[in-house]
Amino acid sequence: MLATLKEHIETNLPFLLNKKLLLATSGGLDSMVMAHLFKDLQFDIAIAHCNFQLRGVDSFKDQKFIQDFADENEIPVNITQFDTQAFAADYKLSTQVAARDLRYNWFYELLEEEGYDYVLTAHHADDNLETFLINLSRGTGLEGLTGIPEENGSIVRPLLHFTRAEILEYAKENNITWREDASNASDKYLRNKIRHHLVPLLQEINPNFMEAFQKTQSYLQESAGLVEDASIMVYQQVAKQEEDSITFDLNQLKKLPNYNAYLYQWLNEFGFTAWNDVYDLVDAVSGKQIFASNFRLLKNRDSLILSKILVEDEVGTYFIAKEQQEISIPLKLTFKSVANPAFESNKIIFVDGDKLQYPLELKRWQEGDSFQPFGMGGKSKKLSKFFKDEKLSLLEKEQCWLLWSANTLVWITGLRQDERFKITENTSNILKIELE
Repeated sequence: MLATLKEHIETNLPFLLNKKLLLATSGGLDSMVMAHLFKDLQFDIAIAHCNFQLRGVDSFKDQKFIQDFADENEIPVNITQFDTQAFAADYKLSTQVAARDLRYNWFYELLEEEGYDYVLTAHHADDNLETFLINLSRGTGLEGLTGIPEENGSIVRPLLHFTRAEILEYAKENNITWREDASNASDKYLRNKIRHHLVPLLQEINPNFMEAFQKTQSYLQESAGLVEDASIMVYQQVAKQEEDSITFDLNQLKKLPNYNAYLYQWLNEFGFTAWNDVYDLVDAVSGKQIFASNFRLLKNRDSLILSKILVEDEVGTYFIAKEQQEISIPLKLTFKSVANPAFESNKIIFVDGDKLQYPLELKRWQEGDSFQPFGMGGKSKKLSKFFKDEKLSLLEKEQCWLLWSANTLVWITGLRQDERFKITENTSNILKIELE
């Protein structure tokens, strides 16, 4: 196994060579074998151990076991303790999810603070199979069937090609000791049920099942690569990416066979789960929305607009004093007195400075707001009607900031100035306001 791992790293994971590696080590069979392997291969390693305080005295025996192993082998060790149950309760997470989040957040902190290059975990082929079956039982797309990635940013899993039986055999042959987690024998968790009952049945049906499964996953990964390539090419034709949103052209999208599959491929990473609702949105009325935890998908005429859900501003109104020449929150505006007006645009207006009453106010629009659009001879218009005429989406309307003087609208920033503040032949104080 040592020689096989060495060859695998040199061939498939050469970026690990001559790097500082942090080994996630629980004290169990898999992680202890990984620690011995990388020690014997003379890599520059350190150990990271999390005490989740979930198993009473045994959790602290695991911690001592890791500390003793590190000391005996002169390996740097990082140990931390978590109140996992309290964290899970505070954030309404399952114990397993809470432990995973705590563990990986700490690993990333160690990478940054201690200068390690990669974190290595001891996931193996059986873990891959169990994850495949869990995802299959819950319903999943292709990405849920391709298994645990060997590389995921700074997280690397070098033992994925070895089975649990091979790891156990190596441990026995090399007198490697480890700590047993009693919870692994319980069928309380779905993964353990699959490990204890379903996998043995599959191996009974086919003694070479693990080998067949690994071949299947290899084929699935190749297929996933083809899907990803096609998805990228179609995305470039259909999607327009802006600073705060992505717009999908439905006229182009609906020309494609199986366009729902492309929507799934593009939107899955944003946390959407109600896929029938997402697909129905293509033919829904304009203005309908579907929400994920942090994102929303809006139907706007012949497009779908994906955007991050905006957090309500803690400050509803931003005040601008007369002496201020620039603000940067909630958007960047500059104020400058000029001798003559120059080129106007949606992002630059010139107003009669003597008509302004300070402090100016910058705030979101509300239903019922109205103004006198520049160039319309003083006729009043509701902002809701103006937005409709301009064909603004709900997202664009929500992102509008209004500049007010007293209770009079000066500018719908980036869109239209109010007639009442325009400069005339009698204006002696010309103020240039620019949105950057």
